[in-house]
Amino acid sequence: MLKKLSFEDICSNCDPSLLEFETTDQLEPISDIIGQQRAIRAMEFGLKITKKGYNIFISGPTGTGKTTYARLAISKAAKEKSVPEDIVYVFNFAKPEKPIALFLRAGMGYDFSKDMERLVNEVKREIHRVFDDESFEVQRQEIVEKYQKKSAEIFEKLDEQAKAEGFIIQRSPQGFITVPLKEGKPMSQEEFDSLSDEERKEIEERGRGLQPKLDEALRRARLVDKEAREEILKLERKVALDAVNPLFEEVISKYAEFEGVVNYLKEVKDDMIKNLAALKQVTKDKSEEINDFAALFAQGIPKEDFLIRYKVNLFVDNRNTKGAPVIIETNPTYYNLFGKIEGKASFGTVVTDFTMIKSGAVHRARGGYLIIQAEDLFKDPFAWDTLKRTLKNGKARIENIGEQYRVIPTVSLKPQPIPVDVKVILIGPSLYYYLLNEYDEDFKKLFKVRVDFDVEMERTKENLKNYAAFICHICKNDGLLHFDKEAVAKVIDYSSRLAEDRTKLSTRFNDIVELLYEASTWAEIEGSDIVKKEHVIKAVEEKAYRSNRVEEKLLKMIEKGEIIVEVTGQKAGQVNGLSVLDVGDYTFGQPSRITATTYLGDAGVVNIEREVKLSGKIHEKAVLILSGFLGEKYAKDMPLALSASITFEQNYGGVEGDSATCAELIALLSSISGIPVRQDIAITGSLDQHGNVQPVGGVTHKIEGFYHACKIKGLTGTQGVVIPSKNIDNLMLKEEVLEAVREGKFHIYSAETIDDVIEIMTGMTAEEFHQKVKEALKNLAEKAKEFFDGE
Repeated sequence: MLKKLSFEDICSNCDPSLLEFETTDQLEPISDIIGQQRAIRAMEFGLKITKKGYNIFISGPTGTGKTTYARLAISKAAKEKSVPEDIVYVFNFAKPEKPIALFLRAGMGYDFSKDMERLVNEVKREIHRVFDDESFEVQRQEIVEKYQKKSAEIFEKLDEQAKAEGFIIQRSPQGFITVPLKEGKPMSQEEFDSLSDEERKEIEERGRGLQPKLDEALRRARLVDKEAREEILKLERKVALDAVNPLFEEVISKYAEFEGVVNYLKEVKDDMIKNLAALKQVTKDKSEEINDFAALFAQGIPKEDFLIRYKVNLFVDNRNTKGAPVIIETNPTYYNLFGKIEGKASFGTVVTDFTMIKSGAVHRARGGYLIIQAEDLFKDPFAWDTLKRTLKNGKARIENIGEQYRVIPTVSLKPQPIPVDVKVILIGPSLYYYLLNEYDEDFKKLFKVRVDFDVEMERTKENLKNYAAFICHICKNDGLLHFDKEAVAKVIDYSSRLAEDRTKLSTRFNDIVELLYEASTWAEIEGSDIVKKEHVIKAVEEKAYRSNRVEEKLLKMIEKGEIIVEVTGQKAGQVNGLSVLDVGDYTFGQPSRITATTYLGDAGVVNIEREVKLSGKIHEKAVLILSGFLGEKYAKDMPLALSASITFEQNYGGVEGDSATCAELIALLSSISGIPVRQDIAITGSLDQHGNVQPVGGVTHKIEGFYHACKIKGLTGTQGVVIPSKNIDNLMLKEEVLEAVREGKFHIYSAETIDDVIEIMTGMTAEEFHQKVKEALKNLAEKAKEFFDGE
């Protein structure tokens, strides 16, 4: 049934009297998310369930408050959980390339790192003190003298044996040598050379007989020297152990509950005693340094870096964490998520050690929550696969990307993997969720909870109250001027316009907050101490003005006639359709001239846009529906001997959608019958094969687009738009259009069937019009029969 809509039918502005306050300053602010009950329930469940695989994907359009809500809800849940352990990496004395991870209560990791620094410094002082002590030197000297005496006895006995054979033992740079005696004195070389051959030979024979005794004496002397060194080393270790034991016992008692820490401390003590020579060297002053650094380099560590092995790498520090950690990783690259092993330049190469192992967001979020924007995550080619592997295995490995792709394996650090229990929250568009769910098998297993955000909520009295409280929260939290109730009512109208439904409110809170900021600014510019209705209207208009350059240019082209749009009179085979253009941050409607031509033939309805590949699939479907309607309505008792073409004139960018189906059919039927149709009325609406008018999108913008075209070409008082009856609730028109309707300068009609559209466009009854069309088709069929019979 065709209906002309009155001002009351289309006016849906919020009545300020429904708001029970004068300004938002009188309200209690609300910071919780509103209008997202489905998402809230899903989020609450996802945060409570602790089973593996129940990570969360928050989906929905941009600006609906997904990230803000995630932070608030997760922070609230995190407060109820305990603080996770600190993690430190320490040197592995058995396998230096595999640093060991130790776990301590929150805050104790930092304490342990400082305790180790103090312990090492105290050990250095104690080592320096005890080895400079006089009592140590006395004991050492006693050992030296004891073994020097043993060594002297060995060589005294050797001297006696040598003298008995006529020789004396002398020390030379080449070692010990035997020198023959003559009259009790060592023989010179000249005296030896003056001897006869027989005498020299006899002396050499006796010397060779003495060599085994010399060798034996040297062997015994070396054993004595070795025993001396071992006893001195034993003394040094005992003295050092006695000195450092109390220091270690104090630290061990503090960390007695952590078995791994206790074992590590014992290994540190053993390593210090084992490398006592190197430790003594690093405790010396520069003035006391010696040139023999062999012991210091025994482990392949330079002198200045020797004590690094006793440092503690504080990998994850939770001493300031309250509850479970909530990590928001804004740049989720591979290294930012999973840590890395850094290096430093040294003598033309890059070196590293366990102190250069750096944690990633996954490690810091251990025992808590990790929030990531999906779009940012997928920019890194390695991050997503590694995240899935980490969640599946429950362990996070720290390894640089290059290690996985080296042609030749190289020795590098392989830190002990960290067991992780983290709930990951991905935030992204619904499209990402659908694609991952369809094509990534792991995604279904790992992200079992979907928190789906809607772009709208019901415009109920309760939600109006919540909306006002939300505005109050933004004003107080961000230092804006407060809004009076008429201004709040205008914000609510703007929200419904965003939702394109007068029974709904938009949940695109980013857009609402922008409006609040700008309205408050305009109020400040005008010197007002409160935001009023006119400031909100000004903000909306100025926001549109900043972005509507394209719309104004197109309207100017319509005014000049460069884009042909007729808004008066009647014409056969031509109808004003309506389309919506989106230029990024601005959407507007524009009239489009749809024309149809018909002629004898059997090609059916030809979509010109389709033939030149300017038509989308939905529009192609819509044109085929026209053929279905023609066949069902007119060809049950005769064939359609028809060729027809339909096009959007002056369209160079393509056509998509089915909202012009009604307009296309009217143009086609007008062309077939020759009956002219009104040009002062534009049509929007989808159509099924039975002639029922179906709702379309963007109806508000389409009406306003045709109104502006009529306005610049001159309002006649007869112009208007036909819309589907099911789109009435989607009308959120500007004040200017509403006033034009109120004053009778512009009209809006609603239609339920194509017959309703026919009546308003032709002034004829639908039955009479269909009869005319059928007669025209019958005439074409008869002419086709005559033509083909003639052939």
